[in-house]
Amino acid sequence: MSTLEQLYAQAGKRRAEHQLPYAGAVSPAEAFELLQLDPRVKLIDVRTRAELDWVGRPVVGDGQYAHIEWTRYPGGVPNPEFLAQLSQVAPLDTPVLFLCRSAARSKLAAVAAAQAGYAQAYDLLEGFEGGKDGQGHRKTVEGWCFRGLPWIGA
Repeated sequence: MSTLEQLYAQAGKRRAEHQLPYAGAVSPAEAFELLQLDPRVKLIDVRTRAELDWVGRPVVGDGQYAHIEWTRYPGGVPNPEFLAQLSQVAPLDTPVLFLCRSAARSKLAAVAAAQAGYAQAYDLLEGFEGGKDGQGHRKTVEGWCFRGLPWIGA
């Protein structure tokens, strides 16, 4: 188990290496450790409601999970209330970890949050389901589920 300082330092190192416009990036395992070590940390799931209903969601500590769509389903239109909804579940001084299916929308959410004043906005690498394998299936090569972290199915 790492310390909070080590985990945040690793995320910051990724920020510097990849010139990220937000606080940094964490692996699924690092995110899970952060959630266990710091009860202030919020995991913000930016997938659509349909994805939660059909695929499942992470299981984390009480009060540490929130679902705020980055884009709406159907149609994939941006959620114009994203930042307002975020402010309702996480004050600006809250460390926020953004999660999506495969770490694309979560990066966009982290950028928006950082621009809105969240100094501790992080992208959760690999996402919930991860990238596709050679047969086009997810949850088989990377991601929260593949790494064996707790989640509940649809």
